[in-house]
Amino acid sequence: MTNILVLHGPNLNLLGIREPDVYGYETLQDVDDALLQHAAAHESELRIFQSNHEGRLIDAIHEARNWAGGILINPGAFTHYSYALRDAISSVALPCVEVHLSNIHAREPFRGTSVLAPVCLGQITGFGWRSYLLGLQALIEYLA
Repeated sequence: MTNILVLHGPNLNLLGIREPDVYGYETLQDVDDALLQHAAAHESELRIFQSNHEGRLIDAIHEARNWAGGILINPGAFTHYSYALRDAISSVALPCVEVHLSNIHAREPFRGTSVLAPVCLGQITGFGWRSYLLGLQALIEYLA
């Protein structure tokens, strides 16, 4: 059994409501349900956490070092400037995959920079809610 922490960053609690033309009509619960179903089919267990607060996400990353094999994260806007999240990911030394619903490289110029990407296995962007599934599958296969 593979244990994985799934982190949703700021404003992702508003999925389905916030800019659906950019982020889609699926809710965060829809995403979580799809992830849980996929994980179960691949003998993996998820702990899922969403916060609009950087420190809470960091605390979850620190706690994961004691039980998780890897991390799947959509850091939201923290992608572009949170050196604290970057350092947390780096310090726990767990494989991490960064995901984004929209193609951050095809949007405003500031969104094209991820300070987390250098400490992650990879980054998947632009496939809507399926970015999460692709990231989870990649992480599960990497951990196997």
